[in-house]
Amino acid sequence: MHRPRKTHSSAQKAAAGTGPVAPQWPSYSGTSQFVGTSPSGRVTVYVDPSLGQPGLQNARELINDADRVASANDAIFGTTGGPVSVVVFALGGATDGTGGADHMGCDYTTGAAIEVCASFDNSARVSALFEAELSECSMGGNLCGESTGEALSRCCAAVIGKNALADFATAPQWATDGMPNFVDKTDPTDQNAGSTGCGMAFLSWLLSQGHRLYQIAPAMVGLGNGGTLAQLYANLTSDAAGNAWPNFRSAVQKLPNGVTSDDPFGASASPSLTGEKGTVPSSARAAIKRSATASCAPKSHRLRLMSEK
Repeated sequence: MHRPRKTHSSAQKAAAGTGPVAPQWPSYSGTSQFVGTSPSGRVTVYVDPSLGQPGLQNARELINDADRVASANDAIFGTTGGPVSVVVFALGGATDGTGGADHMGCDYTTGAAIEVCASFDNSARVSALFEAELSECSMGGNLCGESTGEALSRCCAAVIGKNALADFATAPQWATDGMPNFVDKTDPTDQNAGSTGCGMAFLSWLLSQGHRLYQIAPAMVGLGNGGTLAQLYANLTSDAAGNAWPNFRSAVQKLPNGVTSDDPFGASASPSLTGEKGTVPSSARAAIKRSATASCAPKSHRLRLMSEK
């Protein structure tokens, strides 16, 4: 859940005085060991040295993969993100990725200090957790703490992270709850598995209909916190917003195996979901630039397993 986190009186220094000074992290208060910076210079990575070689390996592999993640994220949102710092540690005490990830704000000013859970022997999960938080920075303060924003960030992580966080799925819980309608209304929280799961299934459906993530993300950001998935549908299809829920519900009811994952329509197997830089319409890019003035109070924006209390 969203919980205000204690900030620290001064920035954490890198271990042994080497490397750049680490930023104030959302929750991590231990020694930040500087590991390196991605080739582009956009992503600086630290690690909790108490994790030993497995944690250091996670951090090194994140450095090697960070520019791929950042470039794919840029392509999705049609903008160029800013520099960020990332610390790999046992978030929530976990070293298998299940501790999730955290940052303090949904932009590159208040959210540029990102925490990701270590995932020993599976660094793909670390990259996916990184993308989940990076995508929220690219929302420019919109969709902050909303079910729509949480679904979009998880969808970005699923596509760019190649479904490495399948155990974070929420759509099956939404189906178990009786498929409540969070298409015509947006839930003002990012910690409700039901509303997030509805968003995940809805985005899977839109992607399966040929809409691309590089079209969906800017449209959602442009709608802002007051926007709904029904309005997103109308903007993408030119169909009436009132048809979004019945058409989506009908499609879900026809699924041969029901909703067993966050991608019940198998959209993640489709090619070119992210598109290429420069293919985002100028109107969509303008919508994201306008959103930079959106209000997003700095507080914990932690991605976690929804079953975790």
